[in-house]
Amino acid sequence: MVRARSEERREDIVRAAVEVIAERGYRGASLGAVAERVGLTQQGLLHYFPTKEALLVAVLEERDRWDTGGGSRASAGTWRLDLLASLVEYNAMRPGIVQTFSALLGESVTDGHPAREFFTERYAQVRGEMAAVLRAEFGERLPSGLTPEQAAPLLTAVMDGLQYQWLLAPESVDMPAAFRSFLTLLGAPRSVDDKH
Repeated sequence: MVRARSEERREDIVRAAVEVIAERGYRGASLGAVAERVGLTQQGLLHYFPTKEALLVAVLEERDRWDTGGGSRASAGTWRLDLLASLVEYNAMRPGIVQTFSALLGESVTDGHPAREFFTERYAQVRGEMAAVLRAEFGERLPSGLTPEQAAPLLTAVMDGLQYQWLLAPESVDMPAAFRSFLTLLGAPRSVDDKH
């Protein structure tokens, strides 16, 4: 009973953190603001999440659950290129979460960063998912001659790289349109572009 209540409290904190990030952005999302939203002191919040980074990793894990479950993305194994384009469009509507993801990703490359393991595991999984998407779309070879495994890291890099460019200059970079252009470059069937 105590464990279930503790888990419920953690979920409340993560939801509050998502709201605060959406309202104030990554830098403005303080532990104090999140604690206040759930009726805790900052010290009380630290009982559940010992650092801001630990809380932000939990937010990113929640983001991935939304994206693979009830959000805009299909469950793992049912991805298609047109769903990836929809995910990019969905991300363009939630800049606070994208900013949190991008900021933590950049910081996580340093040794000992609390988000490093999360991103290392996530990228291994995403590369596998992207290879499966490309294999379902093109078979064992893309029009360029690359295998799905060779192209998967490139597809992932484009998605995340566009996020950085869009965050820095949203008025200059149309992230969804640029991603659809990349899909055309990949050799995706015209139907992916025609849907937008």
